[in-house]
Amino acid sequence: MTTTAVQYETIIGLEVHAQLLTRSKMFCPCSASYADSSPNTHVCPICLGMPGVLPVINKRAVEMTIMTGLALNCEVPEQAKFDRKNYPYPDLMKGYQISEYDQPLCTGGWLEIEPDGQLKRIGITRVHLEEDTAKLIHVKSPAGESYSLVDVNRSGVPLMETVSEPDMRSPEEARAYLVKLRQILRYLDVCAGNMEEGNFRCDANVSLRPMGASELGSKVEVKNMNSFRSVYRALNHEVERQREILDDGGRIPQETRGWVDDQGVTVSQRSKEYANDYRYFPEPDLPPIVVDREWLEEIRAQMPELPDAKLARFLSEYGLSEYDVSLLTETRTKADYFEATVALAPEAKRRKRAKAIANWINGELAGLLNARNMGISEAKITPRALSQLIDLQEDGTISGKTAKGVFQEMFESGRDPKQIVEGAGLVQITASGEIAAAVERVLENNAKAAADYRGGKEEALKFLVGQVMRETRGRAKPGMVHQLLKEKLSDSP
Repeated sequence: MTTTAVQYETIIGLEVHAQLLTRSKMFCPCSASYADSSPNTHVCPICLGMPGVLPVINKRAVEMTIMTGLALNCEVPEQAKFDRKNYPYPDLMKGYQISEYDQPLCTGGWLEIEPDGQLKRIGITRVHLEEDTAKLIHVKSPAGESYSLVDVNRSGVPLMETVSEPDMRSPEEARAYLVKLRQILRYLDVCAGNMEEGNFRCDANVSLRPMGASELGSKVEVKNMNSFRSVYRALNHEVERQREILDDGGRIPQETRGWVDDQGVTVSQRSKEYANDYRYFPEPDLPPIVVDREWLEEIRAQMPELPDAKLARFLSEYGLSEYDVSLLTETRTKADYFEATVALAPEAKRRKRAKAIANWINGELAGLLNARNMGISEAKITPRALSQLIDLQEDGTISGKTAKGVFQEMFESGRDPKQIVEGAGLVQITASGEIAAAVERVLENNAKAAADYRGGKEEALKFLVGQVMRETRGRAKPGMVHQLLKEKLSDSP
């Protein structure tokens, strides 16, 4: 008698914490830009949690959170409030965290992903605002004793939490959701979105249930994932771990587990808290946030064109492939760079010019930037310089091969393409007499290749074209070289 293995459905929900790009902290005037600072240098009595101090709400952080909620199709209630989330931990300076509990700024939205080419909508439970905690630094003394140091610089930095519904059914969908959410936050310019630097952090809730069941299984929260790759690996591991336990007749305890990246496993940290364990109560030192409709519309007016809308517009307006457009719209800065370059072409030529510009940005420029781990905003080549280079290529001043060399020099030096071309004598030769002379020299020095072509070997012609281009240092017009060679080779030897 054989037993049919139980098939399970994976249930994943994500909680994403994003540090907001405000100048000051959430409830005090300390600088929120602490990344490269010495420990405990961006602190004051408020973020140190000293008795008797009063927090003041950072209005810009509230606006950024509402803007994110609007981008995620959320409802924005007319009133929100802050609460005290109580739990004892060494990185929590006051012994509680100011957060939002039952009246968050944004609720009930959604985000669309396409992990396998099929559109899927992931529900957004809420987007709320809180303060970040201090950072613990774990060290060992020379004697081998372990202890922790506390850096309070991060404490009080505005932290926006986006909580999804448990709508994801695979690690692939979770990764696609994270990538899309980060892209939106970067378009809005509300978060740097770097998991490795800790300003974009993710906790995952994972559970399994028998296929076809409606009741959710016991969920496990997975923490300590600091890259998209580690999120994907941790979720795959956790799904397999839970499946093995269930197949062996065991039960999954509700708990928090940490991902150990170098070992590729999750380890138990503590039993999972419930909301009432935090003993939430309204923050008595802060008034409710009233979001009147006029203010909401002012915030909406600040929003840029979002990735999906920009992608759809690029497809229709410029006639580019979906692959090209997906690369161009990866970041707002890249999309803006592309459109700034297109705008420099005469209006009648813009649609045609868009393809050439996309090729340069997605090809040569992307390769050079990736090799140096740079963003497009750091490139020395301006949209105007790229447009001028394409002009030089299209009007026949330089060949395509020469253009690539000029582009490399532009990237390194930031010089104008015309200066580079004229200074190095790279203007393309179009005079038939000068090219004909180079053809004569090449045929004289490569008699065997000429005989091979006359004997029916077409490949020999490519070799001879290459030799002429070499003779002219790439300045001869390839079409003219090809034509003159065929004419010469058709003559009797």
